[in-house]
Amino acid sequence: MKILQVFSSNLKALRQWIKQFKWWLIGALAAFLLLFSLFVPLPYYLEMPGGAYDIRSVLTVDDRKDDQEGSYNFVAVSMSQATLAQLIYGWLTPFTEITSMQETTGGYSNDDYIRMNQFYMETSQNNAVYQALSLAGEEVSLDYMGVYVLNVNENSSFKGILQLADTVTGVNSRTFSSSADLIDYVSGLELGEPVTVQYTSDGKAKEAEGKIIRLENGKNGIGIGLVDHTEVNSDKDIVFSTDGVGGPSAGLMFTLDIYDQLTEEDLRQGRVIAGTGTIEKDGSVGDIGGAALKVVAADKAGAEIFFVPNNPVDEAVLKADPAAKTNYEEAAAAAKELGSKMKIVPVTNVQEAIDYLRKQD
Repeated sequence: MKILQVFSSNLKALRQWIKQFKWWLIGALAAFLLLFSLFVPLPYYLEMPGGAYDIRSVLTVDDRKDDQEGSYNFVAVSMSQATLAQLIYGWLTPFTEITSMQETTGGYSNDDYIRMNQFYMETSQNNAVYQALSLAGEEVSLDYMGVYVLNVNENSSFKGILQLADTVTGVNSRTFSSSADLIDYVSGLELGEPVTVQYTSDGKAKEAEGKIIRLENGKNGIGIGLVDHTEVNSDKDIVFSTDGVGGPSAGLMFTLDIYDQLTEEDLRQGRVIAGTGTIEKDGSVGDIGGAALKVVAADKAGAEIFFVPNNPVDEAVLKADPAAKTNYEEAAAAAKELGSKMKIVPVTNVQEAIDYLRKQD
């Protein structure tokens, strides 16, 4: 009888211990999941509306103070590697986009991705300065130094040879006046044909041999991602201070601000003007990502006008996604959803933006 009583007492104690342990385990798991969801980054990025920034805060022309009313604003998208909690927030929040790490960075580290965007920003600034000075009738030249290497395809014969930030200066000892000329030349070479690339790395001139490969777009090439490496020569002292900001999408707005300061035309007329779009040497405005998110940021900043690229959707993109929209269509739809009174103005080149502002004076 005593044995049964002892066994029963021990069993009761065991059950009580298991019950306590169970709740302790559940609490520990809950705490772990909470900490995991809040602090452990996943291989996804969260893109949200950033801010609209007065260009005068990052740019000066001839060290003069621009104190005219109104402002030109470039618009940013806030991007961060997401935790589980942020992903859930993103799924539930309008005007928030979730992208995979591969889609966002191309598989590169965050540091390399930031560096690549700084090269895009440098090229954008140089094109903006050149275009603004040219439109204002000032003496200026845009010297082509080669192309920055941004990435190298896995199947490229230059993989492991060309590195991020190397500058390709020639192909088969030929020099070029733009990256477009370089691309046209190599695309005309035969598949598998031997090719020699001249480049600089860490300030040293080098040369490497490889072959022409078939690219994902069906064209022939050497298999590198690139952006123009240029230098502006002018008597005008135009200084940017854009540390921490990358990418080419502020090109159009940089151009408008510089042009307005050079001509003292005051196209702003006291208005808060925002916009987005790359700028090319010929003044054409190129497409950007996150048009809808940038509309939200500009609207929050009280912008009255928002310039946005209006180029046809690429046929390859339309084939993959028949519902794909132009940047203008994305922006207009976002403004409508917001109920914004901001004027969404489509442009394909900088002159169209200048003409619009003149007509609205």
